[in-house]
Amino acid sequence: MDIAIRPARAEELEDAGRITVEAFVGDGHTSPESDYVHLLRDAARRAREAELLVAVDAAEGRVLGCVTFAVGGTGWADIATPEEGEIRMLATSAAARGRGVGEALVRAALARSRELGLAGMAFSTRPEMTAAHRIYQRVGFRRSPDRDWSPYPGVDLMVYSLAF
Repeated sequence: MDIAIRPARAEELEDAGRITVEAFVGDGHTSPESDYVHLLRDAARRAREAELLVAVDAAEGRVLGCVTFAVGGTGWADIATPEEGEIRMLATSAAARGRGVGEALVRAALARSRELGLAGMAFSTRPEMTAAHRIYQRVGFRRSPDRDWSPYPGVDLMVYSLAF
């Protein structure tokens, strides 16, 4: 399957939001009753206020996954400095997992950071998101435990970073 990575189009936002919710809720990372689900589903807002990249099946045009990219110091960046890019809400549809979609999205975000002349990337992840951790490590990210943080009690986040 050929995968194309590009900014999300208006007609893809609903699918991107659905895939993000399915990944986070379906994998047990977010409670279905959480207020965070609304943010996960609102791909239009992410596309408007940050950059929403989608992975699409090049032949069919079907959305396979997405990731939100933001420059540090902006509203969608939690941990990145203004010299770094950050990814949020990396999600791949269940049917497309194991086909390189997540890695392609991460590599596209790296390319975007370089295009913008940033010095690197940093982002947060939950300790139990081990499949994503393998992607991050394969692409060259390393743990930055000195930057780990907790947005609220009971949610501990690990930070990965990469300097260019």
